[in-house]
Amino acid sequence: MNVRRLIPTTALATAVTLGLVTLSACGGTSASGKEDGKLDVVASFYPMQFLAERIGGDHVSVTTLTKPGVEPHDLELKPKQIGELGEADYILYLKGIQPAVDDAIKQAGVKNTVDAGTLTELEEHGTATDGHAHEGEGHEHEHAGEEAGADPHIWLDPVKYTEVAEGVGASLEKADPDNAAAYRKNTDELVKKLDALHGKFEQGLRNTRTKTFITTHSAFGYLAERYGLDQEGISGVDPESEPSPARIKELQDTAKKDDVTTVFFETLASDKTAKTLARDTGLRTDVLDPLEGITDRSRGADYIEVMEANLAALQKALGAK
Repeated sequence: MNVRRLIPTTALATAVTLGLVTLSACGGTSASGKEDGKLDVVASFYPMQFLAERIGGDHVSVTTLTKPGVEPHDLELKPKQIGELGEADYILYLKGIQPAVDDAIKQAGVKNTVDAGTLTELEEHGTATDGHAHEGEGHEHEHAGEEAGADPHIWLDPVKYTEVAEGVGASLEKADPDNAAAYRKNTDELVKKLDALHGKFEQGLRNTRTKTFITTHSAFGYLAERYGLDQEGISGVDPESEPSPARIKELQDTAKKDDVTTVFFETLASDKTAKTLARDTGLRTDVLDPLEGITDRSRGADYIEVMEANLAALQKALGAK
């Protein structure tokens, strides 16, 4: 992650201390002592919030640390939010997306804390991801010198997101056994919807004129691998990293060679680089949403709807037949 956007260690330590003081003053009441009897769940950002709400249903009260319109990587926690972390009955987050959140959660010490990244297999992706690797060959598709590391964007692959959903359901059953049957039922219903979404992507991207797409943020590595596509990211997994002139030249050559029609940008970050590259290469621009948050600019009201909009955008850009 871009260190320029992290909370300084001293500031975070001060915030954590203040948060714990607030927690102490509140007496650390758990959800079991609340009048509504709901499990108090804290989700780090939208993909985790969606799972908590869909699986938890009427038995949970979900608070998200990342408000709509805030780029998750940029999040800085306030002392009050850190205090709320310590009061939660259950925390769902994804390690590696938000370093400030990772640190605060570690210090909060909540028993039922689930890192979604442990519920599926993480892979390494750089700015380029080749979706045509055969199983067993590994998934390290970075070019020399490119950004590498465990890619946390697992929710953009419906299959991996399904694995996470199943793990979240099981963990909620354990945290709140009195409502285990409801969590199991809700999990099954969500898994069916995610399976159907996977089927739509599989069918919709099976036959296309080109397999290559260019995007500002290399968030779609898992999706590219799942459906046999080639992701070419302007920047790496960090949406704010700046591309080198050599990378821009490489993308211009790729666009010509692979018959690329569109440069994708996202809703929560600047589209300047995408529009510049598109103008210089005579390409269109469109939105491919990494679903890090839902806003009034999103092409849908929830995860399923926005992913279906992403599918439609890819079909158009890739020339689906």
